[in-house]
Amino acid sequence: MIDQKYIENIVTNRGNKLLDLSEKSLVMLVFLRHFGCVFCRQAMHEISENTSMFSDRNVKLIFVHMSMDEIAQEFFEKFNLKGYESISDPETTLYQTFGLGKGNFNQLFGLKSLIRGFEASMSGTMVSLKQIGDGFQMPGVFLLHNKEIKSSYIHQTAADKPDYEKIMDEYLKAHN
Repeated sequence: MIDQKYIENIVTNRGNKLLDLSEKSLVMLVFLRHFGCVFCRQAMHEISENTSMFSDRNVKLIFVHMSMDEIAQEFFEKFNLKGYESISDPETTLYQTFGLGKGNFNQLFGLKSLIRGFEASMSGTMVSLKQIGDGFQMPGVFLLHNKEIKSSYIHQTAADKPDYEKIMDEYLKAHN
């Protein structure tokens, strides 16, 4: 069960309560790093290329970010994700509630991150100098249903790539 004392009042940019949404359908919460992060941008591109993977499974996708809603919607629009619900968490309280901490030097700038960052930039995903959010904040992905975390992916490095499809399918297979 999620710590409901804090979470019960969390609402999306559309005014929907997060826990209420989790009672209506599966919810995938994607906690993002700052919008200038090459890995965040790469994740957004990957998600935008595969939105049907979420809708086909009736999974509601919600982004958690550290900026103002207006800035976030402009960012999402760049990846054809305009209209998706999101949660603004500039103080990273929700990140902390879900156990997502700050990255250390190796998690953020270690060899794996440098290599993947170089590969991402070579494939056309560029870092932005416009860092909005805490550059040390680590990302994560959580699948919620009926007010509970059913599955999660907590990044060990900023460069880690969650397998969104696997996260959903493992849960759906076990509960169908």
